[in-house]
Amino acid sequence: MPISRPTPSRAELIDHLVRTRIAGDVATPRENNLSHYRKLSNGDRHFWFGLEFGDRWTDEQDVLAVMAERCGVLDDPDHRSGQDTIDPELTVAGLERAATVLRKAASQEQRVLFATGHPGGLIDVHRSIAAALREAGCEIMVVPSGLHADGGYVFQFADVAMLERGATLWHTHSPEPMAAVLDGLAREGRPLPDLVVADHGWAGCAAQRGITAVGFADCNDPALFLGEAEGTVAVTVPLDDHVRDPRFYDPMTAYLLDAVASPPA
Repeated sequence: MPISRPTPSRAELIDHLVRTRIAGDVATPRENNLSHYRKLSNGDRHFWFGLEFGDRWTDEQDVLAVMAERCGVLDDPDHRSGQDTIDPELTVAGLERAATVLRKAASQEQRVLFATGHPGGLIDVHRSIAAALREAGCEIMVVPSGLHADGGYVFQFADVAMLERGATLWHTHSPEPMAAVLDGLAREGRPLPDLVVADHGWAGCAAQRGITAVGFADCNDPALFLGEAEGTVAVTVPLDDHVRDPRFYDPMTAYLLDAVASPPA
């Protein structure tokens, strides 16, 4: 898989992640993180991203402990406001785990579906991975036409499924668009994807239905991290999922695709 962008070293990528606030001291405040952890633990399904947690995560402090371990937020329960963090080492480790899953997909020429609830931030990350996997022989799946979800349309642009409302690409946490895609494929008698690369409810819904899922997730989105902790989500990569310039993700994407193309010795 050729890499069209310069590939940073691990140390260079970590420095870049911190400078651009993809990781390190991120823009999402502590208050927002804790609010979302509390709502998830209180059973608010908007924050479950299509995963089913039952009564396993009813203690906000348990959610915080997982987020500290897997995302790198501050683990002090008395830190209630102000700055919070994503550990850039965990971001890179997540990219490397994701590369293992993507490498398997490439070697087996799997069917792969890409989707994003963050079209303003992550679409080019997904598009670039899709292009590399297609070149490696994977089938990049085409979603059925005419799908509706959450008052909008599910459509695909540059190989990436998204939700559109009123001629605008929509930021969504909902699992319903992915449910519409998977149900639509089943109605058409088409096979389901072997792998989904996505974020938000797109990834959670696929994982809950037993599909291998790689997801990107912010520090205020605990569901995918809990899903990975439980073994439902294959990999969750921690990052700020909407930094001010989406080109900031380019070195991260290049690092990921280089890791896919260059398996460890």
